[in-house]
Amino acid sequence: MLDNKTTKEEARPDKDCSACRSQLCYKGRDCYPEVNQEILERYREGDSLKLARASACIEAAHYMKATRLEEIKYFAREMGYTRLGIAACIGLVSEAQAIAEYLKRDFEVFLIICKHGGIPKKQLSLPQISQDEGREEIMCNPIGQAEYLNQHQTELNIICGLCIGHDILFTQNSSAPVTTIIVKDRVLG
Repeated sequence: MLDNKTTKEEARPDKDCSACRSQLCYKGRDCYPEVNQEILERYREGDSLKLARASACIEAAHYMKATRLEEIKYFAREMGYTRLGIAACIGLVSEAQAIAEYLKRDFEVFLIICKHGGIPKKQLSLPQISQDEGREEIMCNPIGQAEYLNQHQTELNIICGLCIGHDILFTQNSSAPVTTIIVKDRVLG
């Protein structure tokens, strides 16, 4: 069933936003009614409505006025969180420490770097960056980072520069919701 704003052609299931040049959803058009019919009910499940409300409050009050770091602080306050975790790449440890210091003004903060545990890549037969047979590289440990923060009962976890894949493993294993403050791109900086 299509609403009066959506034609059958516009609601094709094979249509996606990569081909759209008008973004009429911004004005209320629903191009995917077959998907969106039951979505509102999902916002009422668990903490989804509380998260959506806090997100909207931050957007309404601080749109184009606050940095991402400030928005994280405001969001955590809005949600009533007191314990925040930071999972950081060792290459961004100084940035992660600066973020932690800022957040410690308002929250209890736990920072854990990716090399936590000191596990050699060879233990899982992971490929090394260096081809030098005698060199032992330490693997990134996103599951260990998530477990450390889970044990500290953090209520919101922040990714600071984790590599692709490691960020996914961390998010999958985090008990708390996860957001990102820094995305690392080694080529583009």
